[in-house]
Amino acid sequence: MGLEKNMSEVDRVIRGVLGIWLIVMSVGAMLDGRRVVAATTGIAGTGLLLNFATQHCGGYALLGIDTSSGESCSTS
Repeated sequence: MGLEKNMSEVDRVIRGVLGIWLIVMSVGAMLDGRRVVAATTGIAGTGLLLNFATQHCGGYALLGIDTSSGESCSTS
């Protein structure tokens, strides 16, 4: 009864790359003393990396989107 996979591999790779980039930006912002930017980018990056790891997107689930069956972004 885990989370159902609803993301394609392309979607997953994009989220992984963006998640890592946002975490790096978060560290840079924290070192620069920009705490709000650091917190915002850190939370967003963590969310994307969680999507990457679980292969599940809650937003897709709410909207009924499943890209795991093919490389197209169809809702059927």
